[in-house]
Amino acid sequence: MTNSYSLLFDEPGVKGENKDKLVEIQWCYEEAFLTESRFIYYGKGTRDEYRITRTPVFRTEFTGALFILIKRSNHNYQAFVLNTDEDINDYLDSVGLSPLDTNALIKTKQIFDDDKEKILVNDFINELNELGIEFPDSDRMSRKAREINDLVQNQFNKPILNPDQRLIDWTNLEYNIFRAIEHLRYEKFLAGGFSSVDKFINAANQVLNRRKSRAGKSLEHHLSALFDRNHILYDAQVVTEGNKKPDFIFPSGTAYHNFSFPANKLISLAAKTTCKDRWRQILNEADRLKNGYKYLCTLQQGISEKQMDEMNAEKVILVVPKPYIKSYPQSKQSNIWTISKFLSFVKETEALM
Repeated sequence: MTNSYSLLFDEPGVKGENKDKLVEIQWCYEEAFLTESRFIYYGKGTRDEYRITRTPVFRTEFTGALFILIKRSNHNYQAFVLNTDEDINDYLDSVGLSPLDTNALIKTKQIFDDDKEKILVNDFINELNELGIEFPDSDRMSRKAREINDLVQNQFNKPILNPDQRLIDWTNLEYNIFRAIEHLRYEKFLAGGFSSVDKFINAANQVLNRRKSRAGKSLEHHLSALFDRNHILYDAQVVTEGNKKPDFIFPSGTAYHNFSFPANKLISLAAKTTCKDRWRQILNEADRLKNGYKYLCTLQQGISEKQMDEMNAEKVILVVPKPYIKSYPQSKQSNIWTISKFLSFVKETEALM
């Protein structure tokens, strides 16, 4: 992380020297408690790294948990540990963050770093204002994020050469657009205050519900765009059996329900921004594929070896943007597919039909 030292020390570490300091951390996990922990910079020899030690949570069973460290003063910190998908998603929604914002320092003031990007987003907001649209639906916002990213990167109508990074860029920009719209729509409203607790709670619920409903569809929309641009055949939200509805079936729902179509040419993909607990939901989404591999695309940055062993036993293959694979246990990284590998696999399978 660029400038990550600023959370721990006043000045960056100097190569060739070690330094450390003791701090108090107030922990909020299951029950509140206090620790005297240690921040260290290792700069001697070949090392150039920062570490936090004397903590209760840096263990394998917390792989994939969301760790939040807040600096209160130079020697006093507060830390939160969220260890379920529900808690993680609720927190991210409540503060208007994306899973892509994790593993980083959070920018609290500036949403857009690129001036051209900022101008294009403002143009979009002005367009919404002219149409009388308070908040666009998730499909419209996702499409606009892809359009703006393509224009900024000078990639409009060009083949996607790096789908892993493009998925990250699209998703991140969509979150930023949503936050910009949200800030504009609610700034004056919130500044006016509330005449009662009930009115405050109603307003807060309105904000949170909108965040949750938008976030749930973002990943699906961007994956659909990748499939379309790669000329891949698929259907989204196909009803397989009963109320079962996987996010994507390749090549189509018609092929799935045609029992003369070979099952080994069918592929299902689930899309979940986090999957620490929810990955088991995909196991029975398609009866024709219950004995085969199931594919799960996620933006989760790391889960434990034990969970990955459980996934492997159930024939679940994780599909993760390439830059995030390094956050998974090293011994399991070779089992994870990149977005690019999954797209190639589907194209090759469909070419044999």
